Amino acid sequence: MSAPRGRPQRDAVRHPLFARFYARLSVAGDARAGVAAHREELVAGLSGRVIEIGAGNGLNFAHYPGAVSEVVAIEPEPHMRRLAARSALRAEVPVDVVPGMADALPVKSESFDAAVFSLVLCSLARPLDVRRALAEARRVLRPGGELRFYEHGRAEGRAMATVQRALDGTVWPLMFGGCHTARRPVAAVEAAGFTDVAFRRVRVPEGGPALPASFHVLGSARRP
Repeated sequence: MSAPRGRPQRDAVRHPLFARFYARLSVAGDARAGVAAHREELVAGLSGRVIEIGAGNGLNFAHYPGAVSEVVAIEPEPHMRRLAARSALRAEVPVDVVPGMADALPVKSESFDAAVFSLVLCSLARPLDVRRALAEARRVLRPGGELRFYEHGRAEGRAMATVQRALDGTVWPLMFGGCHTARRPVAAVEAAGFTDVAFRRVRVPEGGPALPASFHVLGSARRP
């Protein structure tokens, strides 16, 4: 891995109860709600060195194509990081799981061919932190490098968007490890100066009633 930029706070994020709940929920989501197919699409066609920012329990690792020479997986939450390290052992590409924060990545500038965000931007405490995380992703990408993102965010319908904003201002972040449902990830990517932004909307799960966290976007962009 590249030399660190500053010294990361090893356990600056701790959600011990939610981390255990999410670890089980995410595995079920992959198997029953179609999320595994979205992970496959998220990283399809990548090559070279990849940084995954907020790797969680490492469910993306199994989907990286063989053309990827290395994945540096950043995860601040200690329980999730331990699970990610186990997932890394089963991956078919080299994966190095390290502590670090999305807004202060412990790697050199312009040292990666691609950066991956997967259900991460929702969990950052403030919109300012989202901007900083995307600025860091842009910093560590080489010129022309690719950003891939799979995030949930604000619903298109006014009624559900109102519900999401109400939940974000009250109980949702407390119950779900700091998660926010009404973020606008595509707008944030564009505002961060990425170009060639392309995305499609997906709903998770695809059938059944819509939940506040059901509205996802799956896309890509480029560092100019």
